[in-house]
This record gives sequence, C-alpha cells and structure tokens, in this order.
Amino acid sequence: MSMPESSAVLAGSSQELSRLLTPTPLASVIIRTFNEARHLPQALAQLTPQILSSPDPALELIVVDSGSSDGTSDIARRAGARVVPISKEHFTFGRSLNLGCESARGEYLVFISGHCIPLTQNWLEQLLSPFENPAVGMTYGRQIGGQFTKFSEARVFAKYYPPDAPSQGPAFCNNANAALRRSLWRRFRFEEDLTGLEDLAMGKTLVRAGFAVSYAPGAVVQHLHEESWTQVHRRYEREAIALQSIQPDLQFHAWDALLCFCKAVWGDLVAAFLASSLGALNSIVAYRWNQYHGAWRGHTVHRKLTQQEKLRYFYPS
Repeated sequence: MSMPESSAVLAGSSQELSRLLTPTPLASVIIRTFNEARHLPQALAQLTPQILSSPDPALELIVVDSGSSDGTSDIARRAGARVVPISKEHFTFGRSLNLGCESARGEYLVFISGHCIPLTQNWLEQLLSPFENPAVGMTYGRQIGGQFTKFSEARVFAKYYPPDAPSQGPAFCNNANAALRRSLWRRFRFEEDLTGLEDLAMGKTLVRAGFAVSYAPGAVVQHLHEESWTQVHRRYEREAIALQSIQPDLQFHAWDALLCFCKAVWGDLVAAFLASSLGALNSIVAYRWNQYHGAWRGHTVHRKLTQQEKLRYFYPS
C-alpha cells in the first residue's frame, strides 16, 4: 500500500474511532436528499439548535444522498452532517432509509425530507414525546404547505395532517416528518422493493406486532414540493403501485378515479371561493387530474418494474 493510501486509511479509521467514542445521541436525524441545495440549508439551520429535555449530545445528522449534482453533499458536511451516498442504480426509498439507519447511533431514528423545514424550536421534542408511552413504536408530525404550494396539495396536507387528532388509520405515517425506535428498526427494517409508501408498510408491520403509530401535531414542518405536473403524476402512480403490495385487496377502478376527481375538484373550488383564491382553478384541475389518473395508472400495473422504469419512478427527473 502506498503512503497516500495508508494515510487515507488511517484517517478514516481515526474518524470512525472518534465517532464510536462519542456519547450515544438521543436521536439520529436522517435526511434523504437529491438536489436539495435550495431548501436544505434552511432545514439544517432549524435542526441544529433543537431544544430537547435531555443532556448533550442530543442529536446527530445523517444525509443519505442519491447522486446530487447541485452541492447538496457539501452543504450537509458544512453543517456537520455525515453524508451517506447511494447510487441511482441501487436507490429505492426503503434502501436509502436502511442505509441511513445503519449509520445511525441514536436511540430514536428521525426522518425528514430535505425540502421540509421544521417550524418550531421544539419540533424534535414534540415528535419524540409520544415515545414516553412504551407501546408507541413510531410517530409522525404535521405537514403544511408554503407560499407556492399548489392549492390542492395544501388541501391534501390539511386532510392528512390536521392540527389536532389524526384523520387516518392506525398504521398511517409519513417519513417526510417521522420518528422510529431504533430497536424496532433492527427487528423489521424498511421494505426495499417498494416504489414508495415504505413508511405505511412499516406502520402496518408495527401495528401487527402490537405497537402503536402516534400522531404528533405539535411537530410541524413546512413541506415544500416543487414538482412539475409530470412529477405529481409519477408520485401518485408509484405510490399506487406500492399500495398494491401493501394492501392487495384494495381496488381502484377508472370509475373510482373519475368520481374522486370530480368530488375533489368540487371541494377545492368551494374552498378556493371561500378563500378568494379562484385564480387557482387551472391548478386545481391539473393537480387532481394527475393525482387520480396517476393513482389509477398505478393500480393497473401488475408486473415487476425494469431498472429503467424504477429510475423513472424513483427519481424526479
């Protein structure tokens, strides 16, 4: 081995030894990223000073990056995060989370998207507070939109993440703003072959094992999607493909898609009228069409995806 190679190995070993000797953090925040340079600095700035009723070190940051080309990894390192790379060829949502969890040392594994901004200084404390109940295996927090969030998506956030009680089933959760006991991740891990909804699959597994999934509405993030209509369609399509594996008895036919589309557009129009936002008409129709046509398309796929198709579903472009 040459001298430069030997020095690099020693430096890497020294860093790993230092990491292992550092006191175990209460929580490991795992952030999945792909070209998140626009919002990641603000997300990291909100994460680092989180106030917890626990001694230091309270927090470690891990960024799982899947081939960003906009400096995302450099931004993460400057903020003190450990960067775990994953290639496009090997990427799935579940596999990237498992990689992050394997690198984590915290008692709790906290998941947040690189384009989600915690809105309060006690966001993390709120998200972890349900774990005081030993029966709780996973928690998820509230999501709201931003100034440029599409009108219909803001309505979706309001439906799924109300300011008080949960509105979904006992296994529902969302990894854009969630936490999991590391001991339970070791037992179950995230499913790596799903095209999405790996969080829902984990919630279902936990509930079957006798644990609860708890909603923490006080843990609020601003979820800043900036998707084209093609990306919206693809997101709902790949999630519907995943739902076939998670809930195979669920049927969603063309008539169901049309009915949901009509009801959703009507509800959005009434809400837009009451909010004096009728300028959102075109956006409402486009969003709901891509949502329900994408879901219908996903429910009609009954075959294994090729590698090329996986890249189309997993990556935004």
